[in-house]
Amino acid sequence: MSFTLATWNINSVRLREPLVLKLLAEQGPDVLCLQECKSPVDKIPTEGFAELGYRHMVARGQKGYNGVAILSRLPIEEVSSQQFGGLDHARHIAGRLENGVTIHNFYVPAGGDKPNREINEKFGQKLDYLTDMRDWFHGEAPEKAILVGDLNIAPRQDDVWDHKKMLKVVSHTPVEVEHLAQVQDSGNWVDITRQDIPEGLLYSWWSYRAKDWATADKGRRLDHVWATSDISSAAHSSRVLREVRGWEKPSDHAPVFASFDL
Repeated sequence: MSFTLATWNINSVRLREPLVLKLLAEQGPDVLCLQECKSPVDKIPTEGFAELGYRHMVARGQKGYNGVAILSRLPIEEVSSQQFGGLDHARHIAGRLENGVTIHNFYVPAGGDKPNREINEKFGQKLDYLTDMRDWFHGEAPEKAILVGDLNIAPRQDDVWDHKKMLKVVSHTPVEVEHLAQVQDSGNWVDITRQDIPEGLLYSWWSYRAKDWATADKGRRLDHVWATSDISSAAHSSRVLREVRGWEKPSDHAPVFASFDL
């Protein structure tokens, strides 16, 4: 079975429902994983998605904050929803397709502004969340699985617009990068986006603060598609749909795509 998957921090699924519908209609991924839905599950506007063929959904919601959802044209059943970092947040949902592939959708905490857990509680929560992710995958080794989401870390030097300037900026600090690497190692995860696009600057997020985000192009690759090593060779056609960042009233994230032949 071949399918295409996309991951996108939508920054309010109700506010940006028209953009989700536009993406589904124009790009037609078989599976769309959304983060920062900012909606209880029963308030997610599923009717329009279903009319486009996306009749299946697994989700965790939270009023005004967080929230993750997997929309699918393919049958999918919920298999897990985890709480990490001592936070009662809707930040993870996992579903299994009929071919046995499990899809994990994560929204890792952003971590606030200061990269110091002694003065910034949110940064500590982010590191703890990643540590719990690592320990969970150590305890339950994933197989035939895909992990996607807004992981809020740009790990490589070419995942940010200026490596040296970003070293003390939350999302690219060495301690965050190391924590993310431990998560990746714990599940034997392969970075599919960089497997397909191994070289060059690559971003999926551009700040709202930039008056002209496209010209400034001070981006970060915060959104990721990973797969366990047993299926990583089946992945191909990764891309970041950069133009979506320029749609009317956009999210500050662009969708990231990958296809799998399984």
